[in-house]
Amino acid sequence: MPPTHDVLPAGHDFAAYARAHWPRLVVTARLLTDDPGAARELVRRTLARMSASWRRVPRDDVDFHVRRALVRGHLRRLRGRRAARRRTVLVLRFWEGLTDAETAQLLGCSVGAVRAQVRHGLRTAGADAKRLREVYARAAEDVVPSEVPLTEVRARGGVLRRRRLAVAAAACAAALVPGALFAADRIGAGMEQDGAYGVRDEGGAASPVRVVAPGERVTAGPGVRVWLTADGAHWAVPVSTVGPGGQDDTGVPRDEPGVSLRMDGVRGGFLLSGVFYGLDGEPDRVEVRTGDRRSTAKVLVLAGSPGWGLWYASAPVSDDDMKAVLSIGKGGGDERIVTVYDASGKVAARSDRDWWRT
Repeated sequence: MPPTHDVLPAGHDFAAYARAHWPRLVVTARLLTDDPGAARELVRRTLARMSASWRRVPRDDVDFHVRRALVRGHLRRLRGRRAARRRTVLVLRFWEGLTDAETAQLLGCSVGAVRAQVRHGLRTAGADAKRLREVYARAAEDVVPSEVPLTEVRARGGVLRRRRLAVAAAACAAALVPGALFAADRIGAGMEQDGAYGVRDEGGAASPVRVVAPGERVTAGPGVRVWLTADGAHWAVPVSTVGPGGQDDTGVPRDEPGVSLRMDGVRGGFLLSGVFYGLDGEPDRVEVRTGDRRSTAKVLVLAGSPGWGLWYASAPVSDDDMKAVLSIGKGGGDERIVTVYDASGKVAARSDRDWWRT
């Protein structure tokens, strides 16, 4: 049977959580790595990272964030190895007992990609789901329980915390120097690398969907930060902070599929972004069309809330391209800038024809 998930200890205490979950995490890491020493080291690194940012971990979603750190730490070392990604999906599905949707959220990929990797993984292993669960259960029995090295974990966490504070201080100092804004963006991007889009679909392309924690800042463009809260998406641009979909998007009926569109003037052109909502699950992709150009936007969703989220273009749209798009819209053409596709590849929502009037 897959491991049971303990109730979060009272007081949100890291030490109590680490002691209670160490055995389960070691077993999962052992199934991922197939190496006892590597498994324990992976869990030590994972808990150290969590210790460094424990105060920012949502109290009602700790297991998700710990699992995500464990899996991403494992895949980061084996970047580009398709077999490792397939094995990770199988462990999450048939040992941890996650659903396809939960696995996709944790890995930051589409549900279709998870299902494809499950099919290929089972075929490669020459087993069905029941047999694979039995194999995992037998392997778990061979793992010798040990005590969590809490002192070492906390010491590592302290080092990571001090490094992050030093990087943040360097970013603030760089931002105060004229002409150093680009350098500050580069530093900020490095701080957010832990949450990068590193999990790939079966075809090898990086998934555009990223699962984030409430309030987790993401650099969307030059001078633009975006993040999600439980009640809506937020942007932070150099001159203002606004709510979902522009100045006021709270009146949009979220029970029906839809997608909003807004523009922010940034260095190099205009950054396109918006909110999608009313979906049955996580989107497969969001396509942005500007004239003859089509591109796949990046997507942020909250853990446990796959039906809505925030999208933003991968790069600013130039002034000339934006003028061409506006002229098409005002001329009465059907220029649907944004199209949201669901997990089956069907159109789930499209931006309004008259979006340019807003």
